[in-house]
Amino acid sequence: MTSPPYADSRQKTYGGISPDDYVEWFLPIGAELLRVLKPEGTFVLNLKEKVVNGERSCYVIDLIKALRRIGFLWSEELIWIKKNSMPGHWPNRFRDAWERLLQFNKSRHFVMHQEAVRIPVAESTKHRARSLSERDRQRQASRTRSGFGRNLSACVDREMVYPTNVLSLATECSNKKHSAVFPESLPEFFVKLFTLPGDTVLDPFAGAGTVGVVCHRLDRRFIGIEILPEYVVLAKERIFSKQPQLRF
Repeated sequence: MTSPPYADSRQKTYGGISPDDYVEWFLPIGAELLRVLKPEGTFVLNLKEKVVNGERSCYVIDLIKALRRIGFLWSEELIWIKKNSMPGHWPNRFRDAWERLLQFNKSRHFVMHQEAVRIPVAESTKHRARSLSERDRQRQASRTRSGFGRNLSACVDREMVYPTNVLSLATECSNKKHSAVFPESLPEFFVKLFTLPGDTVLDPFAGAGTVGVVCHRLDRRFIGIEILPEYVVLAKERIFSKQPQLRF
């Protein structure tokens, strides 16, 4: 689970990488991630294109294709909706309020603990389920003849359901002395979904150590890689302040 510097971003901290050079820069890292990933493991990449000369750059799409060429399977894409995205106004587009969460695997048979990330059923759904007719409680073929049916009775007497592939989470309001920190709830979702207590999670762009904080809280082993000494110190302070018995 990681979020590397985006193209042409964080120039004052990490130097910035041009969109034209991003795939060439990231691919050697991706090859090492493929090497160390367990056969049943998962790699989650948080990345987002930017606007260059009035149009969206394609470097993320190019990176997806390149990672597939070296052996990764692009299993899924989830979307992170930022509930409190930064306000702003642009003459030809709206503010960014979402980011990509790209899931890669070595095999189609990867470990996934869906029960660990179930969410409460919405009150509106509960109300609708209570008022279903007998016909609605039976599986029905699609009226558009698409081949898909529906079974609304699955909503009856349910307290918890599986989430969708759209995650609505607030951004981190405090930057933790780092230029780009995602909220703990983001890695927490994936750590719960793809690992069990005692499993190992790697963040090759550890930054302020948010993934490490989550891993230690959830009893997972954590390996973090970070090139800036000040962020290494910051990550250690954050992790050890909540887990003082740990050793570095």
